[in-house]
Amino acid sequence: MAKKRPQTKAKPQLIDGEIPVVGAREPCPCGSGRRYKACHGRAAAHAATELVQRPFEGLPGECDWVALRELVPAATAELTLREGLPEGVPSVTLATVLPMAWPALRRDDGSVLLGLQNDTASGDISRDLADTLLRALEAEPGTPVQGRRAPADAPRLQDLLDPEGAFEPVVHSGFEFWVPDAENATPEVTASLERANAAAIPTVKLTGVDAAYWCETPDKNHLRWVMPHPEEQLLDALARLHAAGRSSLGEGTRLVGSFRAHGLTVPVWDLPSGVGAEDVEKPAAEFAERLAAALAVQEPLTPDERRARGGLTNRQVTLS
Repeated sequence: MAKKRPQTKAKPQLIDGEIPVVGAREPCPCGSGRRYKACHGRAAAHAATELVQRPFEGLPGECDWVALRELVPAATAELTLREGLPEGVPSVTLATVLPMAWPALRRDDGSVLLGLQNDTASGDISRDLADTLLRALEAEPGTPVQGRRAPADAPRLQDLLDPEGAFEPVVHSGFEFWVPDAENATPEVTASLERANAAAIPTVKLTGVDAAYWCETPDKNHLRWVMPHPEEQLLDALARLHAAGRSSLGEGTRLVGSFRAHGLTVPVWDLPSGVGAEDVEKPAAEFAERLAAALAVQEPLTPDERRARGGLTNRQVTLS
């Protein structure tokens, strides 16, 4: 008689959402017999590293989110949660930078500060920030929150924030908003505050147009304006205005190029050192009208406009 094969119990199969994260070289918990990195870890790694081109798309004030992430040294904005504030959390405030480069801070009074200009562990800034925010809401008062890679299926800011909530950045001349009680700040926080204030470039948000920020440097001033239009359409419109001699913001000013940041384009103007934020309010509003008209033009670019577009493209710098 042939020998009977020993009976073995089939391992329970786990669905993808139940697969825990283990070491890359360990056996995959799904029971496949392969290492985690060659099985379910492959998808998890791809989800963690895939770059989201427009992480703030769909949030109120997307252009200002980009500005605060890349251009503005010191600013804050109150955040409105979709489900309201948890008990014991009087407010949630976005800040460009926090002391000691903390990703988030739960203050002694229970309020939460969320830092925006921090390195993130994955390719989705929105998901990492949402993960940090959720942990800050549950942290003990008086403690900072450290960064980590958010789970691939974790919520994003778009899931947590009220889509109807206003996003109104307040630009500060320094980082004193870090310490409501400066006299009792720790030496580490005080030193961090002094370093941050010394490095901050004076910046002002224009009031007449959206997401335009004036800044002052030793040699000249600049206007950096985050715009929501599709990049190719915007570059065509800027080229039309530039070729027609209508791209400046007044005497002595010049459109010099643009940044590319988080899926949006940021035209940049050089301004004379004596031109302040209030001096470009009216010219910026007038330029917005010229730009709207240029964006509506459908005809192909002329040779002069194509040359102007090439010059603008060659002077484009990618920040993210």
